[in-house]
Amino acid sequence: MLDTAPWLTLVPPALAIVLAIITRKVMISLGAGVLAAALLIVNFNVLDALALTWQSFFGIFWADGQVNTWYVYILLFIVVLGVIAAFIMMSGGTRAFADWAVQRIATRRGSQVLPAILGIVIFIDDYFNALAVGQISRPVTDEHRVSRAKLAYIVDSTSAPVAVLAPFSSWGAYIIGILAPIVAASTLTISSVEAFLGAAASNYYAIAAAILVWLVIAFRVDIGPMRREERRAYGEGLPYAKGEVVPGQLSADLPVHEPGAKRAVIVPFVALVFGVFLGIAWTGVSASGSWDILEVLANTDPSGALMVGALFGVVCAMYYYWRYTSPNPKFGWSTFGKGWLDGAKSMLPAIGILILAWMLGGLIETLGTGSFLGDLVERSNLAPGWLIPIVFLSAAAMAFSTGSSWGSFGLLLPIAGGIVNSVDAPELLLPMLGAVLAGAVAGDHASPISDTTILSATGAGCNVITHVVTQLPFVAIAVTAALFGYAALALTSLVWVGLIVTLLTLLVAIAVCRKFASPIDANSDGNSDANSDGTAAAAAA
Repeated sequence: MLDTAPWLTLVPPALAIVLAIITRKVMISLGAGVLAAALLIVNFNVLDALALTWQSFFGIFWADGQVNTWYVYILLFIVVLGVIAAFIMMSGGTRAFADWAVQRIATRRGSQVLPAILGIVIFIDDYFNALAVGQISRPVTDEHRVSRAKLAYIVDSTSAPVAVLAPFSSWGAYIIGILAPIVAASTLTISSVEAFLGAAASNYYAIAAAILVWLVIAFRVDIGPMRREERRAYGEGLPYAKGEVVPGQLSADLPVHEPGAKRAVIVPFVALVFGVFLGIAWTGVSASGSWDILEVLANTDPSGALMVGALFGVVCAMYYYWRYTSPNPKFGWSTFGKGWLDGAKSMLPAIGILILAWMLGGLIETLGTGSFLGDLVERSNLAPGWLIPIVFLSAAAMAFSTGSSWGSFGLLLPIAGGIVNSVDAPELLLPMLGAVLAGAVAGDHASPISDTTILSATGAGCNVITHVVTQLPFVAIAVTAALFGYAALALTSLVWVGLIVTLLTLLVAIAVCRKFASPIDANSDGNSDANSDGTAAAAAA
C-alpha cells in the first residue's frame, strides 16, 4: 500500500499533531499516532501492530541485548531533576531564592532576561538547557507574574536555536560530522568546521529565533494565545490556568522549612551544571582518546553526562535538606521519602509524553516519512538558487512531522549537498546546508511531538500544548523572516543580503505587533510591584 500511496506516511504524525491541538490531550494523541503508524507498517494486521507497538516501547529500555542507556538515562535525569526540585523547595531554598532575586530583579522584563541569558550561557546541550534553565528561573518569573508559557517560549528559543549555531556543542559536533563527507565531495577547499560556520551564517531561522526572544522581552510583545496567558498571569497572579495539567508541579502537601537560604538553590544547580560538563569531558575523552574539543564533543555521551550532573545535583540538594531541616521533627525520614516520591511523581506526565514521542519517532522512521519528504525535494526541477527556500520549507515540514531535527539533518543535509555538487554551484553549498539546519530547527521548534518542545515545557512547568500554541505565532514570525531572507539570497546569491532582509523583517513584524497590541503591563512600565501580596508565589506553590 505504501508503495502505491507513499503520502500515507504523513498520516500518523499529522493525526497526532491535529488531535493534540484539538483535544489538548497529548498522550492520547501521541498514542493514536503510534497505533496508526504501526498499522500502516504491518498493512493493518491488528495483532502484528500491537506486537510492533510493544517492541517499540520495549526498545526504549532494552536494545541490542543491553539497557538502552541513551533513553533510560534521559528519563532518569528527568526524575532526579524533579527530586532535586522537591528537596530544594522543602529546605526553603526556592522561597529564599525568589525573595533574594525579587530584591535585585525589580521588573517583569528583568525576570525574563534571566532565562534568556542562562539559555545562551548553557548552550552545550539542548536537553540540559531546556530542563535546567526553566527550573532555575521559574521561582523568579512566578514571583513577577510571568506566565509559564512565556518562560517555556524563552527556554525553547534559547536552547536548540543557540545550540545549532555553536560549533562547541553537542549539536555542532554532530552536524560537523555529517558535513565532513559533503564538503570533501565538493570543490570547496575548506574544513568541516569552516563549513559549519559558513552554514551557521546562513541559518536564518536560528538567528531570527534567538534575536526575536530579546525583541519580545525588550518591547514586551505578547500576541495570540500568549497574550491571554500573560494577561491572566499579570492580572490574577496565576502562572498557568487552574486545573491545567503541568509537568514538574510539586505537591502542595510537601512541608517547607522556614527560613531557607538561597544557597540551597544555587549550589545544587551549580553542581548540576558542573557535573554535566564534567560528564561531557569524561565520556568524550574516554570514547575518543583525545583532548581535542571537537573530538570530545563528537564522541561524548550526552545522556551519560546528564546522569553525572544529576548525581552531583541531588547529593547537594539532599545535603541542604538535612542541614536546614534536621532539628525539626516534621522533617524526618518519612518526609525525606515523600520528597523522593513527590519529586518523581511530578515528572510522570513529561515521562509518559516523552516515551510516546520517542515511540512515534521510531515508527515514523521505519515508515519512511522523512524519506518521502526528502524525495520530493530531490525530484524538484527548480533553479539551484530557488532550491534554498524550498529546502528550508521541506526541512521544516520534515522536522515538524517527525519531531526530530537531528533526523532531518541526517537525511536532508546529504541530499542538499548532493544536489548542489551535481549542478556544480559551490557558492550555493553552504547557504543550502544552512537552510536545511534552519528548517529542521524551525519544524522541531513548532512540533508538539518534538522532545525538545516537551522538555522545554517540562523545565518551565508548562502544559505542553499550551506551550506549543502560544509559541507558534513567534515561530511563524521567525519562519517568515527567514523565508524572506532565503528569497533575497536566491535572488542575489549573497548571504549577507539575506541576513539583512531577515533582520529587517523581524523589526517590521515587532513594530506591527507593538502597534496593534500594547504591552499587558503598560501601565506599570514593566514593574511587578503589584505582586507584593505574594499571590503569584501562592499560585506557583
